[in-house]
Amino acid sequence: VGATGSARLAEAMGRVTAQEAKALGCHWVFAPVLDVNNNPQNPVINTRSFGEDAARAARLSALFVQGSQAAGTMATAKHFPGHGDTDVDSHAGLPVVSADWARFRQVELVPFRAAIDAGAALVMSAHIALPALEGDSTTPATLAPRIMTGLLRDSLGFRGVAITDALTMDGVGKGYGVAESTVLAIKAGADILLKPSDPTGAIDAIVAAVERGEIVKGNVIIIR
Repeated sequence: VGATGSARLAEAMGRVTAQEAKALGCHWVFAPVLDVNNNPQNPVINTRSFGEDAARAARLSALFVQGSQAAGTMATAKHFPGHGDTDVDSHAGLPVVSADWARFRQVELVPFRAAIDAGAALVMSAHIALPALEGDSTTPATLAPRIMTGLLRDSLGFRGVAITDALTMDGVGKGYGVAESTVLAIKAGADILLKPSDPTGAIDAIVAAVERGEIVKGNVIIIR
């Protein structure tokens, strides 16, 4: 679909994905992938992306969102704020994206702005480090308030639901225990925690953080 650049096919892709998901009883899809595939060494995004051109990826992603949500499912824009320029699979390690803020605004964030404007119900975080945005090369975006709240909510104006990528992935799992990553993800701005390796431990960590006043009591969902 990315190679064709076809608006009709991008909308149809979203619509058919929604129809097939609903036939299975699913009303929420983890798509579309908004990452701009601008690193030929990327081992995990590649053909999941609409391509290496930010404007085309933005246009087709927005059409996918519109098609899938018009057909009755919730779309998920991922992986925020952009997993395209990586040469490490975040399932196996923590990728570091060296792009500066100007490049991020002109490339990686373009599809996310389009998807948010198209009404995407959810945004999924990426387990990637962004020194230019966060200030270090060890903190995953999933656990970074500057990215998940400052950039996503305050700058881009997203008012939907923020979900983490799977917390079992080594991009966030290495260096952080279940309790620590759970609490940090919520404090960063996550509404839904996807697949912690120990759901009971994650729940206990949230309860303990609320009781000591570290997390304000609210609605947090854990998906096993």
